[in-house]
Amino acid sequence: MIRALYSAASGMAAQELNIDNIANNLANANTVGYKARRAQFQDLMYQNLVEPGTQSSSTTIVPVGLQLGLGTRTSSNEIIFAQGAFTSTSNPLDLVIQGSGFFQIKLPNGETAYTRAGNFQMDASGNIVTSDDNPVIPQITIPAAAQSINIATDGTVSYTLPNQTAAQTAGQITLAVFPNPAGLNSLGDSLYLPTDASGAAVVGPPGSTEGAGTILQGYIEQSNVSVVDEFVNLIASQRAYEANSKVVKAADDMYSQVNNITK
Repeated sequence: MIRALYSAASGMAAQELNIDNIANNLANANTVGYKARRAQFQDLMYQNLVEPGTQSSSTTIVPVGLQLGLGTRTSSNEIIFAQGAFTSTSNPLDLVIQGSGFFQIKLPNGETAYTRAGNFQMDASGNIVTSDDNPVIPQITIPAAAQSINIATDGTVSYTLPNQTAAQTAGQITLAVFPNPAGLNSLGDSLYLPTDASGAAVVGPPGSTEGAGTILQGYIEQSNVSVVDEFVNLIASQRAYEANSKVVKAADDMYSQVNNITK
């Protein structure tokens, strides 16, 4: 009976974390470049009352055995890097990556972070930066007098100045790819840091590194969260939590009956 209580309790705890994960996905349904996370579960250890394959006699073995599981746990919540929908903005500093690459961002502490959110801006010095004023790597500066900004699919940034017909080149945006992007460490603010699990970043111009993709100007990548799917997952998780709570209630009722037995 104790096994039923603790197994059901572990199921309730796992579904609580699952609902927390779903809530975060729904909260970021409109966050530019956000990638949904999917909770994954593992069963816990088993108590072998009769182990499969043990000798039942001198000539026979137990074909199936008797093993009682002790519940479940949340093992991870994997980042799903499926492409989000593109939205046209007509803003020359809004960029999307048509591929699996990441923009490189310099943090205040000097570290390089990575993002899929390409809703960039210019600071007072003309540098292309994020909404938190973190500059893009490599640093690209556009003069205040620039009349038009063009960013090619290969990341080349050019601009024109008054009374000039020839475009000037400001630099080239490079992209990074990872062997295992699901292993990146989420910092918040749509930023990621590499880990031993993700592997080291492979950096190159758009289109030159396999899988990195190309850049499209004047668009932003929306969150890849499917609100419908998240609500379906929410209902399923809620019902699983309810089922586990009923097991706790059933086990408690059985204990109550045992406690009420009198001679």
